[in-house]
Amino acid sequence: MELLLTNARWLDPDELTISDTCLRVRPSPIGGPKKELESDQLQDERACLEFLDAPPDPGGRGSDPSKIRIIDCGGRLVTRSFALGHHHLYSTFARGMPAPPRIPANFPEILDLIWWRLDKRLDLPMIEASALATALLCAKRGVTFVIDHHASPFAVAGSLETIAKAFESVGLGHLLCYEMSCRDGEAVKEAGLEETQRYLASGRIGQVGLHASFTVDDDLLARAVALADRYGTGLHMHVAEDVADQNHCLEHHGKRVVQRLADAGALASPHTLLAHCVHLDEAERELVRDSPVYVAQASESNLNNNVGLGRYDDLGPRVILGTDGMHVDMLRALKAAFIAGQSAESLGFQEAYARLRRTHELIRDVGAPGDGVNNLVILDYDSPTPLTPESMLGHFLFGLEAVHVHTVIAQGRIVVEDRSLLSHDETEILAFAREQAQRLWDRLK
Repeated sequence: MELLLTNARWLDPDELTISDTCLRVRPSPIGGPKKELESDQLQDERACLEFLDAPPDPGGRGSDPSKIRIIDCGGRLVTRSFALGHHHLYSTFARGMPAPPRIPANFPEILDLIWWRLDKRLDLPMIEASALATALLCAKRGVTFVIDHHASPFAVAGSLETIAKAFESVGLGHLLCYEMSCRDGEAVKEAGLEETQRYLASGRIGQVGLHASFTVDDDLLARAVALADRYGTGLHMHVAEDVADQNHCLEHHGKRVVQRLADAGALASPHTLLAHCVHLDEAERELVRDSPVYVAQASESNLNNNVGLGRYDDLGPRVILGTDGMHVDMLRALKAAFIAGQSAESLGFQEAYARLRRTHELIRDVGAPGDGVNNLVILDYDSPTPLTPESMLGHFLFGLEAVHVHTVIAQGRIVVEDRSLLSHDETEILAFAREQAQRLWDRLK
């Protein structure tokens, strides 16, 4: 069903201009293999959003009124929805989880005592529940596309398709990968390669996931690069999040992390995403800057893990924003990146906002469906100060919040209306999530 958004104040996501208009929104296919979506994806990008001078009369244009829904925006802002550039959806179950056996003393112990302890105990029902809960939380915060980095070492097979179907049932787009590593032995390593190959061979658009250099041997790195090349995609991995990653690489490979990746051919694809990049020296910064790869900033996670703050101002024009599993609120992530950037790199308003929106460029470059122009958010934002192109950056950084999200349109369909999810019963999703979270927590005790 087509949508007609009347009495809309269109906020152009690029120019930040505001105009009173009517928007015609057409739906596009959700999910599915690439071969079935190529033509529809072109339509999604070119023709799914049309600007009209005045609200049309559906019955007067030869259209079937039963196939067009008119939504009166009541003068609210309408703009492009948001995309989450780096996430771990299983972290949804970390809220209030049982404490680790001892307090971690450093970042490697945080991984070992908290995150790896959690991901080893996941099974497919838990993965499905965490994906549904993540999609629910995203939708209600105006996020309609998620780039996720998933790990479940003892529930690898079928994990990516489980996540994909959960996201699509809510109505959201996705770019998924399985986080491969050597930390759980050869069998799990091979299972990760098999799951990645199976998912990409099915026609799904995804990435080839790796954890980090210090958990990836040369064989896995080479095979991951080859797999990404085979399917025309890139890697998605953590890079120099903590100095321990660099120390391990120097000790075991005689070089720093980014140099190791460059030598392996891992920086050649414009579809590759490097998360964090906190501890890079000048030579590594030059390698990243001269490559076509994207970099995901996740300042709140870095602060939470006490690994330091990255400087991204000289890494090239492809820095995007992620949350690393901390939450799914991209307006909050924008504010955090800006505040953290004041001390780390003197980050300005324009570049902070550009990082929020640049995730759309990565998704388009990869060719993943579900992030076209028919993904919109209607914001109930009654500002005490004027809304102008000159002031909008200030409103994004200091005014707009997730609480202002009123209605969300994903791939041309309403998924949230008047702050309530339409595609699922919210209470059922949350009840399922609580049930599976308790199962997980019982395994952690």
